[in-house]
Amino acid sequence: PKVSFVQAAALGCRTTTAYRALMQQGRLTSNETVAIFGCGGLGLSAVMIAAIADNVRVLAVDNREAACAKALEIGAWHTIDANLGDDHVRAKVLELTGGVGADLCIDCAGFASTSENAVWCARRGGRMVQAGLPLGGREPLVPMARVANREIEIIGSHGLAATDMPAVLSLVAAGKLQPEKLIQQEVTLEDGVKAIEAMDEGSPLGITMVTKFKAGADQEGPKQKRAKQQ
Repeated sequence: PKVSFVQAAALGCRTTTAYRALMQQGRLTSNETVAIFGCGGLGLSAVMIAAIADNVRVLAVDNREAACAKALEIGAWHTIDANLGDDHVRAKVLELTGGVGADLCIDCAGFASTSENAVWCARRGGRMVQAGLPLGGREPLVPMARVANREIEIIGSHGLAATDMPAVLSLVAAGKLQPEKLIQQEVTLEDGVKAIEAMDEGSPLGITMVTKFKAGADQEGPKQKRAKQQ
């Protein structure tokens, strides 16, 4: 498939991991509601992929206003403010699904609360996929009685096989999946190093893409080229 270098680089592991979690492990189908918990790199990629599925309603849950705004921009049907607490998140998902719960819940953050909420918000017979990797903190308390009584599937997901990449690249080539929309800034290689160092203080919402490899070289990223053409 014809895909630009920038588009291919923007896929990274975030998009491929999200694709497997949603389409392969989560078995997302048309006319379903999917709730995505955590709208960082993985979560926003999951929102974008879910939004291009046939008649799928995407609920995005995060505690950052900017992340929720971005989720709406790239296709979320509704966002939920996690700052209002777990009870609010669970009640809101139920409200938005007519008291049923989401068909598919994806934890893209890996925190105990997001993992727990993903289980609590799944409908009877629904699926919960753990895609975000837990990095310390307390272990999630999974309500196993609820899992058994409501026959909820809990599925792990990690990465994507190289043999499945053509399916993702075909979506990009067809213009259905646009990972470049998640690029926040295009920088030089030198500034890219600085951006990595700055991650000790916090992670940017979007992708920082290195598109210039020599200081002062006449190399332009797609955003600059589009601006000149306009």
